[in-house]
Amino acid sequence: MTDYFLSFLLGLIQGLTEFLPISSSAHLLFPTLIFGTNDLGLSFDIAVHAGTLIAVIFFFRNEIKCMLKSVTTSDTSLSDYRKLTYMLIIATIPIVVAGLGFSDFIEDRIFNVSSIAITNLIFAIILFVVFLNRKENLSIFEISLKAAILIGFFQCFALIPGASRSGMAITGALLIGLNLKDASKFTFLLSIPTIAGALIFLLVDFNQISFDYLNVLIGFFVSMIVAFFTIKYFLAFVERIGMVPFVMYRVILGLMLLIIF
Repeated sequence: MTDYFLSFLLGLIQGLTEFLPISSSAHLLFPTLIFGTNDLGLSFDIAVHAGTLIAVIFFFRNEIKCMLKSVTTSDTSLSDYRKLTYMLIIATIPIVVAGLGFSDFIEDRIFNVSSIAITNLIFAIILFVVFLNRKENLSIFEISLKAAILIGFFQCFALIPGASRSGMAITGALLIGLNLKDASKFTFLLSIPTIAGALIFLLVDFNQISFDYLNVLIGFFVSMIVAFFTIKYFLAFVERIGMVPFVMYRVILGLMLLIIF
């Protein structure tokens, strides 16, 4: 497999799995396990993260404009967006603290295929249980301080490869009573500061980065385009399809990883 095709494949996987509750870590294992491919380096990781970040910002550009205006003016008609902005900031704090506190542990990369598969299975089951017992009595503008902290706490589990950042945030949002579409929307909005933080974390080692510009460009544009349409169609159909198909898929994926690899 050429590095250019690998760039396309990894950009595709990143764009699809960053926002679906199916664990990007588990899927990113496959190219290496199947084809024995090489790591494309830190510059490529930065490129695909930047691609997904731009996709989610562009998709929610109108909401972001309202949130920015709400905190820079005293317009009372934007009070709901002002509250939403604060709740997103609060929900981001736990993963920032956890990321800094466990940075050495994360960098050691002690996880293997089996541990990622098991983690994927465990958190898929947790999502399934929470989904079946959801109440859906809150909208995105009704999130309280305690609820934001709880969602942020659940998102921290995303630091464990196989847990799925999107899956864990949606789990927390459903647990506090958000309806499924707003739980997904809040999760996607929450990804903006989270992915931005991950980018800053990666850029700490910027001086050590070597570039293959074509690989970087392929990964960036593929992840950006695929992520945009993933968000669009997931939000359009999530109330209809629910979480069960994703849970079933994750169970099959986890078992495949355990049996085959």
